[in-house]
Amino acid sequence: KEILEKYHDLFTLQWQGVTGNVRVPSQAEWEQLLTNCSAFLFYGMERLMSHILLNRMVAMNIPKCHLMIVLDLVRSKESYQRITNSDIHKSCLHIAIERPTETAMVLSLAGVRCLIANQWYTTLGENAERLEILSENLMTIGRTTGQTVRILQK
Repeated sequence: KEILEKYHDLFTLQWQGVTGNVRVPSQAEWEQLLTNCSAFLFYGMERLMSHILLNRMVAMNIPKCHLMIVLDLVRSKESYQRITNSDIHKSCLHIAIERPTETAMVLSLAGVRCLIANQWYTTLGENAERLEILSENLMTIGRTTGQTVRILQK
């Protein structure tokens, strides 16, 4: 929330979404946010694709989404329990499609033009640092996504 408030006045006048852990967005909310955005930020627990119905995601057309930042792959005891309970109802192939590389492919096929995402499990603190670096470099300094990712790599 601190980062969102810090950059609220820079290019964020029309930011929409769900923040906090008050409730989980419905499938309809996910679809509405994804189809109407020019940029999308996911900062959450576990895998992004574990929150969205795969069959609906594959059928989506989201070419207006120029940039998607996926800061996921954070695990807590509670999130691990939730994902474990969810995964027992999925096939091995379905779970495999939720991995980072496969998620990138699905999002690209759906029309996302640029994707910045984690490849490995991380912590909330590390993702907060990444979000701060991304926000500062993209919105304040005006660097390109390539330049910004290169800074993250260092």
